[in-house]
Amino acid sequence: MGGKEGRVRDEKKLEEKKLWEEEKKRLEEMRKQAKEELKKEIKVERGLVRVCETTLDGRLKLRHALLRIKGISHALAAAIPSAAGINPEERIGNLTDEQLELIEDVARNPLKYGIPEFLLNRRRDAYDGKSYHLIASDLTITVKQDIERFKKIRCYRGIRHELGLPVRGQRTRSTFRKGKTVGVQRRKK
Repeated sequence: MGGKEGRVRDEKKLEEKKLWEEEKKRLEEMRKQAKEELKKEIKVERGLVRVCETTLDGRLKLRHALLRIKGISHALAAAIPSAAGINPEERIGNLTDEQLELIEDVARNPLKYGIPEFLLNRRRDAYDGKSYHLIASDLTITVKQDIERFKKIRCYRGIRHELGLPVRGQRTRSTFRKGKTVGVQRRKK
């Protein structure tokens, strides 16, 4: 009685499952083709571009490529192309040498091109009180010098750096445990 109906139901489920898998394969093929077409459409003159001591992929749009440079934030990456008068949607590999030099100059001296001071990463420097924007190796060197200065004057941040402990007030009871501090000491009875 119920055996024949059960087989018919199972056959219908198998057919539905096959149709579902075929549809899934078809959609996956369409996605692969769309990705390949996008890769073919992106044509750039240069594959790699050197800007601000950083090698950038030429296929990236200008704004996204600038984010790969150490010291350039999202807001500054949006402001640099507009200050330089270049379309931010342009691929960085298609820019001329003059445009790349202009972008580098804007990144190094943003105040000169009308970019506001709050976008800079070194405002009111401790040594001379001026505001700068540091990128790439200049930023790395300056941060190291600051840490060394903190260590030399023996301030709290410098001592924490020396000891290899967190500097910004994090708790250390359960994290940052390495060396002798790992494990629990029990009281003797």
